[in-house]
Amino acid sequence: MEPVDLALCLAVDVSASVDFGEFGLMVGGLAAAFREERIQQAIAAGPRGAIAVAVLFWSSAQEVAVPWMRVADAASARALADGIESSPRLPSAGATALGPGMAAGLALLGRFEPQADRLVMDVSGDGRHNLGRAPGPVRDIGVAAGITINGLAVLNEEQDLLAHYEAEVIGGPGAFAMSCADYADFADAIQRKLFREIRGGAIV
Repeated sequence: MEPVDLALCLAVDVSASVDFGEFGLMVGGLAAAFREERIQQAIAAGPRGAIAVAVLFWSSAQEVAVPWMRVADAASARALADGIESSPRLPSAGATALGPGMAAGLALLGRFEPQADRLVMDVSGDGRHNLGRAPGPVRDIGVAAGITINGLAVLNEEQDLLAHYEAEVIGGPGAFAMSCADYADFADAIQRKLFREIRGGAIV
C-alpha cells in the first residue's frame, strides 16, 4: 500500500447491549458516511489525498470485519462502504469488553506497515467497560505510541456514558469524544466525527 495521510481503525461495539437492529443502524451509518461526497472530498483534501481504513468489531472477543483498505477516490470509498455494509456480525454478542477491544484496535494500528502521517482509533459503543483489561491503561499505551483515540458514545442505555469515554477512552493529539442520543442519530454523528478525524479540525 502506498503512503497515506491517515490510518484509521474503526472499533465498533457489537456486545449484547447492541441488538441486531442497532447493529444495522451502526453499520449502515458507517457505510453511508463513506458514500457521502463531503467525506470523499475531505479525504482528497489531504496532502496525499488518501487514507487507510480498517474496521474492528469488539465484544468479549474481537474480529477484524474489514481489513485495511486504501481510500483515495469515490470508487474506493464506495468499495469500503460496500465492505462495511456486507460485514457479518462477528464475534458473537457478549460483554462490553472495552479495554480488550481498544487493545485489539491498537494492535491493528501497530501492524499497519505503510507510512501514515497520523494513526487514529475511532471507538464507538453504548456501554461502560465491564470485562477484562481496564480501558484507561490501554489508552495510555496507545497515546505513548503516538496514536490518537477518539470516542462516540451512544447514550440510549447510559446517559452519562460520554463522561466515561472522556475519562477512560480518549487520548492523544487532538483527541475528542462525541455523543448521540440513540442509534437513530448514529449516521449523522459518525459522519461529523469522520469528517473531523479526516480533516483534523473542528466539527463543521
